[in-house]
Amino acid sequence: MASSKREKELARMRAERQAARRAAAAARRRQRNLIITSVLGVALVALGAIVLASKYGGGADKVTGSKDKSPSAAATQTLPPGTCDYKATKTPGGRKVDLPPETGVETKQSFTAHVRTNLGVIDLVLNSAAAPCTANNFRSLAHFKYFDNTPCHRLTTQGIFVLQCGDPTGKGTGGPGYTFADENLKGATYPKGTVAMANSGPGSNGSQFFLVYKDTQLDPNYTPFGTITKGLDILNKVAAAGSEPAGDGKPKLDIKILGIRIEPTKA
Repeated sequence: MASSKREKELARMRAERQAARRAAAAARRRQRNLIITSVLGVALVALGAIVLASKYGGGADKVTGSKDKSPSAAATQTLPPGTCDYKATKTPGGRKVDLPPETGVETKQSFTAHVRTNLGVIDLVLNSAAAPCTANNFRSLAHFKYFDNTPCHRLTTQGIFVLQCGDPTGKGTGGPGYTFADENLKGATYPKGTVAMANSGPGSNGSQFFLVYKDTQLDPNYTPFGTITKGLDILNKVAAAGSEPAGDGKPKLDIKILGIRIEPTKA
């Protein structure tokens, strides 16, 4: 009888120990899951901050000679021919204008932009075949007289050789109130006579562009969309006068876009 009572007592103790072990294991699992959830939460918050910084991060549109990262796929999105995507933004400064047409965009016909400046006329041929959305954007801005009476605010004469224009504020931070994706970057080069978009990162094109007056080495991060066919002598004259600060700054010889007239390029 005593033996039977002892066996029952031992069985009860074993059951209690097993229950205790199961409870301890469950507690450890809950703690482990809590830690994992916490870590994931921190990671997601950090990722959200990175995404927001990438999407809304500010900065002047500019072209640099540094080795920049290659543009993302989203920044060079592929759309059906004749279709563009211009995204409205809250861009400080500049002049806000209507979005360019997003359908029926010209993909074959090239256009000549006669850029009238205080120093003479500079002609640009816009390459609608290679960069249709960028050429379409330039034509739209010219149509709305966005570039009228705006300065070319930045001259670079060391490392890279460009004159940057297209910001009504003259500070390098203004834009039209929208952005659009990069184009024509694969194998892009920037020889003398190139017209390309300045930007503040992948997919941040707006209104600012630069004119290359001497062969320049750049990473293929700036959409080339045209060629200078007249007026390189004007650019050389501006470059010879230098900038303030020297090498990269405001042109000492003021150059201002007075207006732009665009017509189909004659064969």
